[in-house]
Amino acid sequence: MKCGGCVRSVEKTLIEHTAVSNASVNLVARTAWVELEDPEQDIEAVLASLEARGFPSRQRETNLLDQVAEIEPKDLGQWWDEWRQLIVALMLLLLSVLGHLAEGGRLNLPILGTLPFHAALASAALFGPGFKLIRNGFRSGLAFEPSMDTLVALGVVSAYLASLVALIWPRVGWPCFFNEPVMLLGFVLLGRFLEERARFRTGRALKQLAQLQPDKARLLVNDQVIREVRVGALRVGERVQLLAGDRVPVDGVVIQGQSAVDVSSLTGEPLPLDAKPGTELASGSLNLEATLVLEVRRVGFDTALARIIGLVEQAQARKAPIQGLADRVAGRFCYGVLALACITFLFWWQFGTRIWPEVLHASGQGLIHGHAHGINHSLHAGMQTPLGLSLQLAITVLVIACPCALGLATPTVITVASGQAAKRGWLFRGGDVIEMADSISQVIFDKTGTLTIGRPLVSKVVPEKGFDSQRVLQVAASLEQNSRHPLAHAVLQESQRCELSLLVPTSTSTFPGQGLVGNLDGFSDVFRVGNPDWLKNEEVNFTSLIENHIDQASRAGQSVVGVAQGEKLLGLISIEDRVRPDAVKSLDRLRKNGFELAVLSGDRKIAVENLGKKLNLNKDQLGWQLLPAEKLNRLEQLKCLGRVAMVGDGINDAPALAAADLGIAVGTGTQIAQDSADLVLLGDRLEALPEAFLLAKRTMSKVRQNLFWAFGYNLIALPLAAGVLLPGFGLVLSPPIASLLMAVSSITVVLNALSLRSP
Repeated sequence: MKCGGCVRSVEKTLIEHTAVSNASVNLVARTAWVELEDPEQDIEAVLASLEARGFPSRQRETNLLDQVAEIEPKDLGQWWDEWRQLIVALMLLLLSVLGHLAEGGRLNLPILGTLPFHAALASAALFGPGFKLIRNGFRSGLAFEPSMDTLVALGVVSAYLASLVALIWPRVGWPCFFNEPVMLLGFVLLGRFLEERARFRTGRALKQLAQLQPDKARLLVNDQVIREVRVGALRVGERVQLLAGDRVPVDGVVIQGQSAVDVSSLTGEPLPLDAKPGTELASGSLNLEATLVLEVRRVGFDTALARIIGLVEQAQARKAPIQGLADRVAGRFCYGVLALACITFLFWWQFGTRIWPEVLHASGQGLIHGHAHGINHSLHAGMQTPLGLSLQLAITVLVIACPCALGLATPTVITVASGQAAKRGWLFRGGDVIEMADSISQVIFDKTGTLTIGRPLVSKVVPEKGFDSQRVLQVAASLEQNSRHPLAHAVLQESQRCELSLLVPTSTSTFPGQGLVGNLDGFSDVFRVGNPDWLKNEEVNFTSLIENHIDQASRAGQSVVGVAQGEKLLGLISIEDRVRPDAVKSLDRLRKNGFELAVLSGDRKIAVENLGKKLNLNKDQLGWQLLPAEKLNRLEQLKCLGRVAMVGDGINDAPALAAADLGIAVGTGTQIAQDSADLVLLGDRLEALPEAFLLAKRTMSKVRQNLFWAFGYNLIALPLAAGVLLPGFGLVLSPPIASLLMAVSSITVVLNALSLRSP
């Protein structure tokens, strides 16, 4: 595929096939996502229909992870074929230029200036480097799906045949311009090669992601024997050894060792992860310090890295709505150009030269050169005749038109943007998602797990007089060490952070919703940990100072756990779900960028209000104790005021994420495949949210710039090529200059897309 016309032709061929229910074609990646009516149906018939239309295709059997890390031999061979064709075309172009110099007497090689020599060059160009392009162009034209190749082929062959007729029958007085096919093909092939190189760079981010998975792994077998095996041969449950500097080959859990692991390649997290037994690691992470032993949990397509790459591929395949306009225009563009070329030819042949006879003399100026007719001054001979002028202008119209720029304007930018986003741990699910992100005006947050860390942590320990905080924490953790309650987990985590040695409980009893009662080895007293009201009912004494602290903690939305020994209160432990460290900064950035903010939560009123104070949110921007159905109703009301993005944890907020215009999941890690979000922000950085919105805005700005350039170029270039400036200014474009401008147009679009890679 070379242009938007090719995309339309491929999509039309696929969608018209009885076996296909839907299809989306990516010009940059040259891939098509096809949805079959019957998933079990063989796709060979679909591939055959594409082959018949002039687009040889093959089914990709494996995930991109196995293919993009290195250029395939087939692709490499095609690359060298194109390089050889380009070298031959440029050599022929150089000989054509030398022929011009010899014809003008500036080079003492008379044979180079003869008409037979230039005819031989043109024949070599057509049947050599230009043959494939011409064949594909006419094949598309005969199928009534003209493409850029069709336009170039018509221009080249028209110039060649007209010159051939003039060579065989000089009396017809037709112009000879055998140099036009040579120069046209040389410039077109050069432009396409440079465009291909630039387009290759657009997918580099995705290739770098694929290269994060190593080829080999150190498998631990019986008796601690280590064997180096292919990563593809690993199975769930096996153990692999990671040395310092190794990349994690599969998703797994650490069962032995402790080390720092760099996860920035997948999540964008700048700080390394402290990996220890029980820590889950995703494929592609980098072990930094010490040896680890990993138990394999997921392999192949199920790994986090494979799913990330799959999501990026889908993002590049799913079109932005703005691309639909460009594709529709590009698909019909070639018909319009063919019609304009015919009109241009007929107008200047039959009418233009009669209305403005002076153009026959002016047409030898500007960007073309006229020569006297004759066998010794053969090139451009007869340009001052109406037929010669009209033929050249028609060829110029065919060649200068650029549906390539229209076809590449959007997908190149989307490809670069989605690849750059993936490198930072942001996964847009399609070009349509990026376009939607650009139009968002309101951002709604869930509370727990989104604006807060999502798990309770000890915020303060208040000991009673005569006791210290470590004693209070040690007793509570000793009783709670066998409990699965979230608050118990927070107490245990804090005791581990303080490196406290726990006492051995001899017996414990649980009172659901109240607390724990038990004995500790070495003590005769009964110990209690639980709700302060419950402890009061158990005749535990509370001082006024402790009562004041309980009131303050309750007003702050904190949970309070009392610790008692017999009837004596040892102290209180305040526990809360802490606000993410970067939440205030992230919301401030969103607010400064013009977004309206709100929080919808099912949590208690007091907890949500306290969160709002910390995040500088007004009371009317908060919603609390909302059931899922109520949250959806609030979202629908907000959508009447503008496009809404909902930010949640991506799992238990799935209904709200699906109902919003843009669903955003934060920190879901390896669960991305199950998310219903449109945008997934891996890792725990909430600051990634305003950065992702900024990338979406930059992306759509580049898309609009490309479309403006592509449409603007054709709107200006086509009238110039048709001779609109010829009567007044005597200016006319030659076909070689037109082909060069056409190539520059496509390359400009791709290079503008690549500028997204810079900060």
